[in-house]
Amino acid sequence: MSEKFPACKFSTEVLEARRAGTPIVALESTIISHGLPRPINLDVAQEVEEIVRMHGAAPATIAVLDGVVHIGLSSVQLRDIANREDIVKASSRDLAITVAKKNSAATTVAATAHLAVLSGIHTFATGGLGGVHRGANQSFDESADLTALSTLDITVVCAGVKSILDVGATLERMETLAIGLVGYRTQSFPGFYLTDSGFSLEHQVNDAKEIASILSARRVLGTNRSALIVANPVLQQMDRTLHDKVLASGLALASEQHIIGKEVTPFLLEHFHSHSDGESLRVNIEIIKSNAALAADIAVASAH
Repeated sequence: MSEKFPACKFSTEVLEARRAGTPIVALESTIISHGLPRPINLDVAQEVEEIVRMHGAAPATIAVLDGVVHIGLSSVQLRDIANREDIVKASSRDLAITVAKKNSAATTVAATAHLAVLSGIHTFATGGLGGVHRGANQSFDESADLTALSTLDITVVCAGVKSILDVGATLERMETLAIGLVGYRTQSFPGFYLTDSGFSLEHQVNDAKEIASILSARRVLGTNRSALIVANPVLQQMDRTLHDKVLASGLALASEQHIIGKEVTPFLLEHFHSHSDGESLRVNIEIIKSNAALAADIAVASAH
C-alpha cells in the first residue's frame, strides 16, 4: 500500500521511519477505545507509544477516522480514538464498509494485522488474542483474529489468548491453521490475566535475537504465510481465585443478558474491570506495556 492510496494516511513519524529504515511496530486501537476506561486509556496509549520509541522503533497505532485509514496517529487523533463516542470496533471484514461510509472505528487484532501487513509492517504488539469462545460447538463463535493470522506474515506479541475463551480449542485451531507459536521465556501458554492457562507449549524462546532467527528461517522455508505468535506472560498475574470468581459471574451475566458475538469480549473485560478491585486493569496495562517493549526489541533485532 503506497502513501498515495486515497483511503490511507501515514503519520509523519511513520513516514519518516519508513524513509529512514527505522523498525516500526503496529499497535491496535481497540485497546484504547474499548479495552481501557477513560481517562486512563489515553495515558496508557501515549505511554505505550513512548515505550516503543525508547526501545528503538517507531509506533504505528492503527485506526479509521472519518473514513480514512491511519497508519500511525497524531496526538490529536490518539485523543479522538480515546474519547469520541462514535468509535466502533472494526474487524477486517468491516474495513471497506467503514471506509466507504466515512465512519470511524478502532481496529481489532484481525483488522490491525491486515492493515499493518498491507503497509509493510510485520511486527505487532497487542494485549491478548481472540479465539474460540466457550460453547462454540453450538454458537460457532470464533474470533476472526485466528483466520486473519492464518494468512498474514506478521509477528504478534501478546499475553496468549484472553482467559474468557476456550483456550484448549483455540490452541487446536491455531495448530490447524498453521499459526506459529512460541513462548517467551516460558513453556506454559499464558491466559492473559494469568501467566499459565493450564496448557503447555512446545517451543520456548529467550530473547529477541532468537525470535529474529526464527523469522529469518520462516522466510527461507516459506512458512511465513501465516503469523508467528510470541506468547509473553504477564509478570505479576491476577489472583487466580479472584480471576475465576469474576470470570464465572461475568459469563453468567453475559448469558443472562444475551450478550453474543463481538460484544462478548468488551462486556467481559468491563465486568473484570468493575469487579476485581482494580486488579484486572493493573494486569491489562502491564500486559500491553510489556508486549510493546518486546515487540520493539523484535523489530529492531529483525532489522539488524
